[in-house]
Parts: sequence; structure tokens; C-alpha cells
Amino acid sequence: MANTFLMAERDRWPLWLAVALGAGAAGYLALPAEPPVALGWAALALGLGAAAVTIKWHWRLGLVAALLLGFGLAKLREEAVATPVLDQPKVAHLTARIASLEPREKGVRVILDEVRSGALPSPPRRIRVALRAGGDFRPGQWLSLTARLDTPPAPSEPGANDLGRSLFFQSIGAVGFAYGKAHLIVPAAPVGLGQRIGAAIEDLRLMMTQRIQAALPGSTGGIASALITGERGGISDEDEEALRDAGLAHVLAIAGLHMALVGGGIFWLLRAVPALALHYPIKKWAAVGALAAGTFYLLASGAAPSSVRAFVMLACVMVAVLLDRPALSMRSLALAAAILLVLRPEAIAEPGFQMSFAAVVALVAVAEWEARRERSHPRGALVRYAHGIVMTSLVGSLATLPFALFHFERATHYAVLGNLIAMPVMGFWVMPAAALSVILMPLGLEGWPLHLLGQGIAVMVAMGRWVSGLPGAVSLAPAMPLSALVLISLGGLWLFLWRTRWRWWGVVPIAAGVALAWFAPLPDMLVAPDGATVALRGGDGKLHFLRKPRDKYAARDWLRRDGDTREITDAIGLPGLKCDGLGCVVTDKLVIAASLRPEAFLEDCIHAQVVVSTATMDCKGPAVVIDGKAAASGQGWRITLSPTPSAISVRSYRGMRPWVVNSVE
Repeated sequence: MANTFLMAERDRWPLWLAVALGAGAAGYLALPAEPPVALGWAALALGLGAAAVTIKWHWRLGLVAALLLGFGLAKLREEAVATPVLDQPKVAHLTARIASLEPREKGVRVILDEVRSGALPSPPRRIRVALRAGGDFRPGQWLSLTARLDTPPAPSEPGANDLGRSLFFQSIGAVGFAYGKAHLIVPAAPVGLGQRIGAAIEDLRLMMTQRIQAALPGSTGGIASALITGERGGISDEDEEALRDAGLAHVLAIAGLHMALVGGGIFWLLRAVPALALHYPIKKWAAVGALAAGTFYLLASGAAPSSVRAFVMLACVMVAVLLDRPALSMRSLALAAAILLVLRPEAIAEPGFQMSFAAVVALVAVAEWEARRERSHPRGALVRYAHGIVMTSLVGSLATLPFALFHFERATHYAVLGNLIAMPVMGFWVMPAAALSVILMPLGLEGWPLHLLGQGIAVMVAMGRWVSGLPGAVSLAPAMPLSALVLISLGGLWLFLWRTRWRWWGVVPIAAGVALAWFAPLPDMLVAPDGATVALRGGDGKLHFLRKPRDKYAARDWLRRDGDTREITDAIGLPGLKCDGLGCVVTDKLVIAASLRPEAFLEDCIHAQVVVSTATMDCKGPAVVIDGKAAASGQGWRITLSPTPSAISVRSYRGMRPWVVNSVE
């Protein structure tokens, strides 16, 4: 039976090669210890060999080949981007070249490479630094500055977002901020061709961003920059939250909608010239023009994963026009995923990649299903347009819901309404004005189209604020375990990639993933790396801080991941808590102590079953002991308060990987 279904789906087999490629890359990222580079080369060689056998003899090895290639490419990518990671905070004077620059609401944030500093014997390949007093700097220039540098952030608890890993794959090994002003200096090293090209592209993006934000100050200019150059640093938290809660966050990430409006708009405009359409093969010319416009937009927007996916799909459609062949949307999507995973295998773990592809896979599958239905009556243009927005919003929201819950612990409920009223503004006002401003920018005439763009953005943001302010617009949920997301993802792929009846078996892993997420245990107790920020789950089921947290970032993230809307100040203290100047003690089924001074630590070691302290001393009685040294070296802890309490550190959860400082506990 299975073989019958499989043969009936023969044309869909290639789609699973991209899935296997991503699974191989994900398998590498999930390893508890870093494999040797020889294993990466071996996996790549075996994968290529299996691919050759697949092409020549047997198709069943295709998935094995893709898995091996994904693993090998991910390991070799790690080798290519590897950088020393700063192991402790340090103030250093350094000289470096500006690789890229992002304007922020206050100052600028720069990525520096070619770093040189006497205080850093093995400097990272790249450093990210905030300049509070931003000068008129350009990519490619060299700076001299003094900065306070720190290790890239670790997750706030085991399983939380690993920003340090994301930065590592950008070759960033330290983050921080500059003291005082940075100064331009003479280049300390010759500049290669690749660096000059990269600097020219970044300089173009910066110039466009600056001209946009000069014409449209404030958050409106930040949103306009996000739409055109992909720079989101100038958007206010209020506007970003309003758009996100209204289901309109996708307008800020350059993806299929933006690329379709730009490429499709150019394609339509070129075909609409009567003098050309009557005498020349204008359809193919229009396809070339759309490809050129899409390529420029891709480079100007920074080539984010969603942009690359959208561009590859646009390119597949336009190349199909050039070759007089039909465009296969699902295959185009699989090709886009494969290209992106070959270039950047680590993208498989990024929210943008996951949500972008989840939404488009679901949309294409639904579009294929609708195309196969027999229509009993024709629909008018307005009905088709409204139907398209409603279906796109509904399907896209449902498809991305698990990923939104996993990465952001929140779900929006009025996305259909938000998109229904805002997408006409986006499609007929905002994006045309954005495109016109870019076309006129070389002539210095972008002022009036940018003004028009700003008005459209203001209307769209007002709509987002109204929708996000409706009762029940957003709900929060506790963090979902990774295993649940994997099950839901695999079930969704099975459901959407196949066409015959056996696709409905995908509902089984989806249901299992939902159940796993619903019944996932919440942390009983959390400890930050400072040893003084401690949260305990009370009888009301909520986290409570034993004292005012020192680590505000960890405290906020714990509440967010718990699906808790309270402010930190509202979550301090719980029944049964006794605190004094030496520390705090909670007596319930277990005695839990959090001490601040060595003398309290010694007493707690005698009476408590769980001891947390900022001091560092020997303590062998309690089941769990986390002193100041263990708290810092473990990068934070999660404690389970069973009859035999246990603890796991953030560092041990991350594994012995190159982006984890001092991986051995």
C-alpha cells in the first residue's frame, strides 16, 4: 500500500531532498559536542557519492545523500566562519574596519572586522559595537576606539534562544559599546576586491537608509528603511509591537510579498507599454527586467533568508517565462530552500527561515488544492482579491503559529482582520511609493514619493494599532519544547508536500507535538549567571523572584518564556519567603536557600536541600548546590524540585561547541 502511494507521488519526491538537507544541518547543530572537521569532509564526500549513485541507479539513496550533504556543509560552514570568542568582559582599545553599519534610534551599531588590539591576544574576526556618539562613518573606513566588550549573550535558560550561536555564524565573537567617540584612521591593511565590493554594497544601503530617514524621521523612517533596505534599527518598540500584534509583522521582513510587488510590478509595467508590446517579445524582456529589479532589491535589502527565498522563487518564475515553460511553485520553493541551506546551513535554526518557509509551503499547498477544485460559478475581481487576502492571512497565520509560539511565546488572533484592511494600503500605496522613491533617488527627487510613503506607513501603523488594541488580540503561552516543534514541523511537511490521501497521516505527529507542548513541564526554579537573580515557581503556578533581580535581561526573558505578562516588580516575593540582609529562605516541601554572604552559605548548607549563593565555598550536604562560581561558569541553571532535586546548566545544554565559551564545566 505504501509503495502504491509512493509511486503515485513520484513527482513530489524531489521536494523531500530539501527537507533532508535541512535535517542534516539541524542534526549537526543539535550535537552535544563538536565533531572533527574530517567528519564534515567525510559526510560531504559520502553525500556526493550517494547523490551520484542516486542519479545513476537508485532513487532511494537520495534522502541519505541529502542528509549527509546537509551535515557536511553545516560543519564546513562552521569551519569557514569560526572565530575566537571572548571569554570574559574586557575594556580594550582597538582599531578595526567597518564591515557594516546600522543606524539606531540612539547612535549607530557597527560590525567591525580586521580587529587589532594589544588587549586581545586572539581577537575575534568580527566585533559588534554600539556607538552612542555616531559620526559620519561609512563601510570600509577604519576606526580607532575604546570599547567595553563582553561575551556574546548565552540563553537565559536551557532551551532559550541562543543569540551567541547566531552571532558566531556571523563570525562575531564579542559585543559591546564604545566609550566616548570613535575616530577615523588611515587603513591599517590593504583592501581586497571582495571587501571593496561588500563595502560598496553596504555603503549603498547605508546611503539609501540615511536619505530615507532624513526625509522621514522617527519610527516612520525606520519602517520605510525596513521595507527598502532591510534596516529595522529605527523602528520604535511601540510601532513594532502594534504591527506584530495585528498580524502585520511580515511587512517588516522583506519576503515574498515585497519581492512579488517589486518584480511583478516591473513585469507588468514593461508589458503595459503598447509600442513595445505590439512589435517585440516584450514578455521575455519584462521577465529580464523583473529579474534585474529583484536582484537589485535583494542586494539593497541585505539578502536576508526570507529575501533569498522570495528572490529564488521569483527567478524560477521569470526563467520559466524565458524558456516558455510553466513555473512549478512548490519545486521553486524547494529549490529556494536548498540554495539557502547550501549557502547558510545554520539558517535552519533561525526564526525567519522557519516562519517564512512554513507560511509559503502552506500557501502553495492550499493554492494547489484550490486550483484542482471545480468552480461552480465565477468570482468577480474584488471577491477574488478579498478571498486571496483572507486565505493568505489565515493559512499563513496558522502555519507560522507553532514557530511564533516556540520563538516568541505569543500568538495573534486578528491577523486576518489586520491583513484584510492593511494589505490594500501596502499593495497600492506603500510599496509603489517605496519603489518610486528608489527609482528617483539617483536624481535626488525622492522627497515627494518618500513623503507619500510616510503617509501610507502612518495609515498602516494606525490600522495596526487599532487591531492590536482590540480585546483578546494577543495571547501568550509558555515556551514550547524543541521536540514538539520538530514533530509539528514534520507532520506539517507530510501534510502539505504530498497530494494523495496518505498526506493526512501528517495529522498524527502534529497532534503528538501539540500534546507534548501542552503537557511540557515548566521550570520549578531558575538561576541567572550572577547567582543573585533567582526565580521560584509558587503555589499559584507563576514564577516569583526571591529578591529584586540584578540581571534584568534574564528576569524579563524568564517571564516572557513563561507566558507571563507581569512586570518584574510585580513578580517579587511569594508566600513563605523569609529574607534578611544575608539571604532568603523558602520552606515548603523542600528547604530552598539563596544566600548573599559566606556566613549564610555555611548555615544553609546544613539545613537546605537546594542552595544558591553568590559566595564560593565547599558545600556537600544539599542535593543541589550552585555557588557563585558554578552560577557563572554554568551560564545560568534550571532546577527541578522533585523529591530528589536536580539541575541542568545552560552551558551543558548548549554542549561543547565552538560558540560556547569554556565548554567544559
